[in-house]
Formats: sequence, C-alpha cells, structure tokens
Amino acid sequence: MRRTLITATAILLAMFGLAINPATSGAAADDKSASEVAVKIDNFSFLPATITVAVGTTVRWTNRDDVPHTVVSDDRTFKSKPLDTDEQFTYTFTKAGTYSYFCGIHPKMTAKIMVK
Repeated sequence: MRRTLITATAILLAMFGLAINPATSGAAADDKSASEVAVKIDNFSFLPATITVAVGTTVRWTNRDDVPHTVVSDDRTFKSKPLDTDEQFTYTFTKAGTYSYFCGIHPKMTAKIMVK
C-alpha cells in the first residue's frame, strides 16, 4: 500500500511538473535569484553599495529607512519617485555598462551597478 501511494504521488507530481529533484530544485532557485537582485536602502545607504548583474536582471530597491529616499542614475536612465518606508522601485537593465546612482534627496548616498 505504501509503495502504491509513493508511486501515485510521484506520478501526480510529474504530471504537474513538480518532480522532486535536488539538482533541478536548486537550479530553479538560482535562475530566479539571477533574474532579480535586491538592494536595501537603510541607514542612509544603498546595501550592497556595488553589485554586478547580468543583462536582463531586474534590481528591486526597498526603502527600510524611516525617511523618504529616491533612486536616480547619474545619467537619468532610471529615476524613482520618493520612496517612503517599505516602498519599492524596480528597474530592468537591458544594456551592459556601469550605472552609478544616488538618492536625489540625500546626494551623498551613492552606489553602483555593473551590468555584464
């Protein structure tokens, strides 16, 4: 009975593309992390201050400070509205290059994204 239940479960999982395979489970998680990267705004800093991502990656900034901040690239390729606590801004990088950015409200807050 137990063997039948295990076999039936495996068939159902396979039918829905949910087969349990450690090799593919890790790869799927890696693919998601490669397509989106998180930057935290906290204590008047962008964390991490420098990141390297692949072309096509979306960066998600989340303001964890108690004061508003913006995310503005030096060349104005991207610019957020003022982000209150816990608000987010995303931008997808479609071209390789180095993108320096800052907070328009607090210009001493700076960081850099290298897109390869």
